[in-house]
Amino acid sequence: MSCGIGGSSCETPRRRGALVMLAAMTVIFVALSVFSFMKSRGQTTPDTITYGKYTADEGKRVFQAYNCMGCHTMVGNGAYLGPDLTGEYKRVGPAWLAAFLASAGGWPTTGAVRAQLLDPNQQADTGADSIDAYLKKFPDAAVQIERRGGKTTMMPNLPFSKDEIGQLIAYLKYTSAMNTEGWPPKVEVEGLDHRLQLAHGAAAAPAAPAAPAGAAPEPARAALDPAMQGAQLVKDNGCIACHATDEKRLVGPGWGGLYNSKVHLADGSTVTADDAYLRESILKPNAKIVAGYPASVMPAYDSLLKEDQVNAIVAYLHTLEKQ
Repeated sequence: MSCGIGGSSCETPRRRGALVMLAAMTVIFVALSVFSFMKSRGQTTPDTITYGKYTADEGKRVFQAYNCMGCHTMVGNGAYLGPDLTGEYKRVGPAWLAAFLASAGGWPTTGAVRAQLLDPNQQADTGADSIDAYLKKFPDAAVQIERRGGKTTMMPNLPFSKDEIGQLIAYLKYTSAMNTEGWPPKVEVEGLDHRLQLAHGAAAAPAAPAAPAGAAPEPARAALDPAMQGAQLVKDNGCIACHATDEKRLVGPGWGGLYNSKVHLADGSTVTADDAYLRESILKPNAKIVAGYPASVMPAYDSLLKEDQVNAIVAYLHTLEKQ
């Protein structure tokens, strides 16, 4: 007997075939589900990653609270205004991240990263106790400093506390440890600088004009003028990423008209911003916290700056008269 149109003799084999296919698909689905949870895949979990006392789970909540995905991608998901952050910890390390997150409006300088290396969490996490050792371990951080150090960014300064910065670093440490199985794909940028120069019609940068014969070299003049030396020091150490040279509020108070002004502190007292106060604020910034600003965000520079360098920065602050 053959299966004709509308014949009932073919219904049973077809039904059996459908049931067999359904059973096979169910087995495959269950097997893949079990496989996705197997530890043998080498996948790490947030509860196993810490940075000092901070956990990746805490950092994920901070990442979500500040809507970082509104500008950045993570494992290729999110917005594309900023770079993908999946492997950022592995590329630039925690000291660069700590320097950047504290004042995201400016790219970190060598001095700013070196200041972060005083944190015991940094040394325990990286095993590097000097800026040279750190940059050798994280060469991408060295490239970032060389190309962008001291320049402004498109990212706003966010009011991160010290704990939130540590939590975010723990989260980025976790995302760098994830097995993304090759996703997102790596962007090839070989020869990018040369292509950009050709696109702008400038394959070679024009030579700088020669200085007049009678003019003193800039470094020599700066060495003679403490205020000029101080201006260079605040750039080299990334201070202007957190402090404006006028009265504008950034991460920290503005410097415009600060010298000899009355400063209101978090404990309710008032102090005059004289030389002694300015030196103490540079060397031990947590000694007197200005009202309305978080504590423990600025690193201490007592082991990073020499006495003459501190005096030069204070001399520079003298020049920032209130307009």
